[in-house]
Amino acid sequence: MKWKLYAGGSTPGDGAVVAPDERLSWPRTIGLGAQHVVAMFGATFVFPIIMGLNPQLAVLMSGVATILFLLIVNDKIPSYLGTSAAFVAAAGAIRAQGGESSDVTGAILVAGVILFGIGVVVHFLGGRLIDKVLPPAVTGAVVMLIGFNLAPVVADIYWPADQWTALATMIFVIVVSVVLRGFISRVAVLLGLLFGTAFSYLLDVVSGPLTTADGSEADRINFSAVGDAAWIGLPESITQPDGTVLSGAHLPTFSATFILLIVPGVIALVAENAGHVKAVEEMTKRDLNPYMGRAFMGDGAGTALAGFVGGSPTTTYAENIGVMAATRVYSTATYYVAALVAILFGFSPKFGAVVSAVPSGVLGGITVVLYGMIGLLGAKIWVDNKVSFGSPLNLVPLAAGLVIGIGDVALVFTDSFSITGIALGTIVTIVAYHAVKPFAPKDWLGDTPADDRAGTPGPTGGPAEGPVTH
Repeated sequence: MKWKLYAGGSTPGDGAVVAPDERLSWPRTIGLGAQHVVAMFGATFVFPIIMGLNPQLAVLMSGVATILFLLIVNDKIPSYLGTSAAFVAAAGAIRAQGGESSDVTGAILVAGVILFGIGVVVHFLGGRLIDKVLPPAVTGAVVMLIGFNLAPVVADIYWPADQWTALATMIFVIVVSVVLRGFISRVAVLLGLLFGTAFSYLLDVVSGPLTTADGSEADRINFSAVGDAAWIGLPESITQPDGTVLSGAHLPTFSATFILLIVPGVIALVAENAGHVKAVEEMTKRDLNPYMGRAFMGDGAGTALAGFVGGSPTTTYAENIGVMAATRVYSTATYYVAALVAILFGFSPKFGAVVSAVPSGVLGGITVVLYGMIGLLGAKIWVDNKVSFGSPLNLVPLAAGLVIGIGDVALVFTDSFSITGIALGTIVTIVAYHAVKPFAPKDWLGDTPADDRAGTPGPTGGPAEGPVTH
């Protein structure tokens, strides 16, 4: 945490970069740190709401997890850890089977411990272990089924809540993401939230209250809880306008059934972390492979700690990597500033009440884009790594796992235990692929580690473009 002052603290010129162990003047560093907070903000508090967890606590723990990550990687990998979407579908499945918020966060804690353990192994055995166990073909399939498994959440919950607000918000996010350029396009989710909320307020004024599914009427925007919330305090449970309770800080509980549902999300975190480390490595021109295991450990520790206090899982954010690419400032000092700002927000219940008042229709428009992008990130992994589907080894096991995961197929063992959807799809994909691989002809093998193929990117091909890659 001893940064060298870059060029007297001035802004870097054309082509110049500020290294992780350097910093600008503190006013400039604070300004850049605030920009990183804006970049991570939208997705970091949207995903907890979808999982039924407190967004205020999620923002708080994102700051804590970021500091923990930076310390574990010895300040070598500049990254911000925001809320991960990898466990959203599993959280929904846990609740659908009667699980509570404590069951969700207990499973998240276990997932974090597993990711930390993977990091320890990778640290001592090397990053190529990841390429062998999770080749691009398998990783892409798992990420894809995680994203597309979420489609019913949009179709059955958020979109029907207010279809016109959802449609308007969706169109706005698409236009901002594609038509506009630079940093603005990367915060399309945050801008979409603001637009959708304003649109909902306009509909309340022009057309009156919304008729809910039970036939009652309610305003789309309801800030009554904001006035009652304290300015400073710990995150507590919040009741949304539609009656949904977002659980505040709490201790986790553990169930083997629910843990099995959420563990496959670890694979997505491994793929995402590996891709982000390689992207930062390319931008900073420094060899970060010796720190790959530490990156997994840092993310795992952040996720486990968040789960222990009732918070959301964490992951490195491509949005913030995009900010670094745009500013050419890779100083870890900016991330400490961003983390401290997030922690300050996290101690304001009033902030949490404002965030929780976001109408369901707005979430419908945003999630229809976000969930689709999560799924298509799996396809991006395939494309970036030139996965060939002319090979039955890649085609057949992956096809089976995808349909099981996306269709939420269940394998029932007893009345109280079954493996469904994402968990079953992931198991089928990984086990079937490696079980038949030894018997496949050599010309069918399309899982050569990406680093052995000249001119192609690593496991995930780096960060995806656009507003979200979690």
